Amino acid sequence: MRDFHPDDDFASPEEYIPQSTPDDFDPGLPNQLLDFVLRSESAEVVDTDLFAVMKKRRSTRKFSDKPVETVKIDKIIAAADTAPTAGNFQGFEIFYIKSPEKKRQLVDACNFQSCVDAPVVLVFCKNPSRVKFNFPPYILRKFAIQDATLAAGYSQL
Repeated sequence: MRDFHPDDDFASPEEYIPQSTPDDFDPGLPNQLLDFVLRSESAEVVDTDLFAVMKKRRSTRKFSDKPVETVKIDKIIAAADTAPTAGNFQGFEIFYIKSPEKKRQLVDACNFQSCVDAPVVLVFCKNPSRVKFNFPPYILRKFAIQDATLAAGYSQL
């Protein structure tokens, strides 16, 4: 993996790693990404009632042009990483997009849902080829879609 840089226009999961990590950091270990992100910020982490968070969640259609801080991207991806998966398949990938041209292409590919004005767009994709179990392809595709959907939901919290 190469180091994540906040000015990157596009990153695939193989390229993503938080901005600074200890030498023994292994993103494959359960909750290590979340633990690292929560410990890495200097501000105090406040426990929150999950139902209060759910109640306040809103869908956003108007975006600021202010860049998204790296620590916020780290937290969102760490939250997605805690989502349950079917049999721990992990059959999905998360991409982040900053490039205006790639965001325009994404709008065309996604039924013209306008995300072009957002400073960063996260794309959750199924990738059943990541699953190392021997199951029929239709089962792998189904579980991969479910896993990506759950990760997207957790990232919104």
